[in-house]
Amino acid sequence: MKYALFAAAAAAFLRLVGAQTYQRLGACPGFGCLFPPDQADFLAGQYFDIRLEVHQPVNGSEATDLPLDEDFTFTVAKAGSAAVSGAEFFGIEEPELETWDFNWYEDLFAEDDDTPTLVNVASKAYRRVALYEPGEYVATLSYNNGSKTIANWLVRDMETTRKAKNVILFIGDGMTTNMITAARLIAHKQVNGKYMTKMMMDKFPVLGHQMTHSIDSFITDSANSATTLYSGHKTTVNALGVYADSSPDEFDDPKVETIAEIFKRIWGGAVGIISTAYIADATPAALTAHTRDRYQSGAIVDSFLHGNVNYTWSPWDGADVLFGGGAEYFFNSSLGGESYNDLDYYALFEEAGYSVVYDNSALETTPNDTKTLGIFTVDNMSKWLDRNVYTDNLLDQENAPDGSGGDAVDQPGLREMTTKAIDILSTLSPDEGFFLMVEAASIDKMMHALDYDRALGELLELDDSVKSAVDKLTALGSLEETLILVTADHGHGFDVMGSVDTMYLNRAATDRQKRNAIGTYKESGQSQYAISGNLTYGPGHHFPSAWDPRYTLFDGVGAFPDFRADYQVNKDGPREPATPLEDEEGEPIDEDDNYANPEDSPNGYLVNGTLPVRDDQGVHSLTDVPVFAMGPCQELFGGVYSATDVFFGMAECLGLAQTTAPDC
Repeated sequence: MKYALFAAAAAAFLRLVGAQTYQRLGACPGFGCLFPPDQADFLAGQYFDIRLEVHQPVNGSEATDLPLDEDFTFTVAKAGSAAVSGAEFFGIEEPELETWDFNWYEDLFAEDDDTPTLVNVASKAYRRVALYEPGEYVATLSYNNGSKTIANWLVRDMETTRKAKNVILFIGDGMTTNMITAARLIAHKQVNGKYMTKMMMDKFPVLGHQMTHSIDSFITDSANSATTLYSGHKTTVNALGVYADSSPDEFDDPKVETIAEIFKRIWGGAVGIISTAYIADATPAALTAHTRDRYQSGAIVDSFLHGNVNYTWSPWDGADVLFGGGAEYFFNSSLGGESYNDLDYYALFEEAGYSVVYDNSALETTPNDTKTLGIFTVDNMSKWLDRNVYTDNLLDQENAPDGSGGDAVDQPGLREMTTKAIDILSTLSPDEGFFLMVEAASIDKMMHALDYDRALGELLELDDSVKSAVDKLTALGSLEETLILVTADHGHGFDVMGSVDTMYLNRAATDRQKRNAIGTYKESGQSQYAISGNLTYGPGHHFPSAWDPRYTLFDGVGAFPDFRADYQVNKDGPREPATPLEDEEGEPIDEDDNYANPEDSPNGYLVNGTLPVRDDQGVHSLTDVPVFAMGPCQELFGGVYSATDVFFGMAECLGLAQTTAPDC
């Protein structure tokens, strides 16, 4: 009886404590919310917005009898100075009061019971402000007759002298040190435990590690982490270039200026954006988009060309190079597209003076003295393994970028896109320099799908592209004036634990016998992938000589759905490890109830998942990710630091800090 009473009391208490699965509003410490929040750092002269919210929960565990406070106040003070109103401090008019309400579930019990909490909101937004003088600032929101939310802000004191003409930021989406280790193993020959060659990134003189936490969760996604790398501000999962607020409008959240926008505004240099994903995906999108919803793909494509319509940090004349997939967001519904406002964005880019190319052949011959849009496929670009080894997988995809329904069989690789972008950007901006972001997107996408062979192929393609970029810059005579960074936005819990005798696994009769095919420690033997030497993709370009040796890698991640494991390359295309059960008509019985895909790895054995059954793929992990640096300011990137520091290191090297306000 006592135990039953204790259990009931404990359950009631758990409903009242702060929930982790759901939050009323991330980084909001109470009923008063101030964005940017406590501990935010700023680049001197970086534009940003301020959002104030006062909440009045109507029901739920936080319900209050206090009326909604519409007379809250906001002050700002530099350390050692008196606080003044926000409007006076920034020299702008006091913004108008806004009100709205929103619902949220306090925890999983509330969601199961469908009992949301209603919250009334009073808010103000201070738009396009900046802090120029380095030092500490205190921002204070006062509300509800004495309650306060205080944010301590820091404008970093850094050198303003420009040290690098160009910056190239390579992002291996989802890439970890363990993945780099595995890629090196399968592509580089080693004798008696000593490698005969190394990865290009292994040769970089500086190695650091960045911590990838989100602002309100310790596991991040690519939207939040890309925003952090590009702006120096952490935000919420799914948010791009904004602090996520509770307003109904997904585009009015408080914005922060990105490095691409600042670089264009300060120096007028060229900007290039490359991804092997659809180009409106989170990592490329975060350079120009400002929305808390990363899936506003059509509007994101528009931002590449027009910036933020009716909200311009400065004149934005479009990204100078834009290469990737995602053709469906460029052609309209007449061709089956999903473009913004159903417009023809190929035509809009052409009208703005861009060369538009759809395949590798056209990319090779397009002139270097013109801004260029290259969209090479519907959705994500094909994987390195399918473009170079299992090429039949390029057929019958109906993914041609012109909307014709044909196949995109002539897609460039990351190497071709990178070297062409350097040629174009160097030609367009010979004096002002350029900023180029290059994303190997499908390292992450294939890790999600538990398709480790394709993920490692994408990582090797990234390393190959880094080498080609170094060679191209050397040939152009600009290597010494270019900062090159190779990093990731987050990781997956991946590692290699041994080897697998696939012949034995395929012939074994039961799941338990199949597991005996795994060899650990001494029985792991040596890698069979590069045993015959490397395939010749050009001097110094390293990829495995065979992707289907008898002895493969015993590898995996720490969080996964139910799946079948056979540790063999999927020759017919990317994996689909888990799917819902189907009825007699082949339709899913329950989209949120996934099982190991019976058509995937039929010779494998069943591995019970660790994730909720609604998940059909793996998820991100907490691991720190590496930062390789070469060139001017490389010394700024050693050690272990926050992901925000990558932005500040690039900004310092480019001399982007403005310590005095520009003349109006």
